[in-house]
Amino acid sequence: MATFNKILLTGINGQVGHALYPKLQSLGEVIALGRDQLDLSKPDHIRDIVRTIKPDLIVNPAAYTAVDKAESEPELAHAINGIAPGILAEEAKKLNALLVHYSTDYVFDGTKTTPYIETDEPNPINVYGASKLAGEKAIQAIAGQHLIFRTSWVYGAYGRNFMRTILKLAQENKSLRIISDQFGAPTASSSIAEYTTKILRQWHTGHQHGIYHFVNEGHTTWFEFAKEILNLYFEFPAHPSPPHASTSKEVIGISAKEYTTTAKRPSNSTLSTFKIYTDFRLTLPKWQDALRKEIELCRSMTR
Repeated sequence: MATFNKILLTGINGQVGHALYPKLQSLGEVIALGRDQLDLSKPDHIRDIVRTIKPDLIVNPAAYTAVDKAESEPELAHAINGIAPGILAEEAKKLNALLVHYSTDYVFDGTKTTPYIETDEPNPINVYGASKLAGEKAIQAIAGQHLIFRTSWVYGAYGRNFMRTILKLAQENKSLRIISDQFGAPTASSSIAEYTTKILRQWHTGHQHGIYHFVNEGHTTWFEFAKEILNLYFEFPAHPSPPHASTSKEVIGISAKEYTTTAKRPSNSTLSTFKIYTDFRLTLPKWQDALRKEIELCRSMTR
């Protein structure tokens, strides 16, 4: 099993960083930093921190994730998502360290009708996606040891995300109008953490590197995702496989054209995970199974 002397984890206060922290501790000493300790918008600060810690593994889930706000803050989004990953890659290469970085399905334009594979040409349609693509390219240009995991529709029991928003609105007895013509794979932060750690356990210098699509198996729409969240939360679990009666909360499917957002979203951002299975013999859980675990955790946190 691979072990590391020092692991630098960014974004500890985010949902993926929060999930990664306990898992990574099985691999070595983890130095976990939030935005107050590591400001990814400041290149010199990044270099100083990495050179002080001297990690042999850098795991970077930190990102500018406000998709709509990025349209009015492109410089900040690019600094954090585009420039900072390249600096981390630069410093990692000097230390002969491995960099693990998380990217997004939003590097694609959504016009493909089948799942995207890693070699498909990116074509982001919003500032956020463009900034994340810039980060991927910056890491690849350094040509050090790296793993770039593209994930999608990330949610979990901790942090701000779609699942928690849906539950909050439902508990306020508000009807929900949810987009039913955008397709992707909801991916639990706990799945990301668990399977990142599994990959790192088997990774060694000179092992596989590059871009991998890294999502829970299957795909759905935001509308069906919302319905499953409510079914599981309000009816979970009478039995291991409870019958799912329709929720008492009103969930209405609408088209993306009926829901105006500042940033455009791809209509299909489904990602194929065949490559990660081929290289690491790992398949992430089905999105419904991962959601069940997150709902159970969410319920336990409110008891």
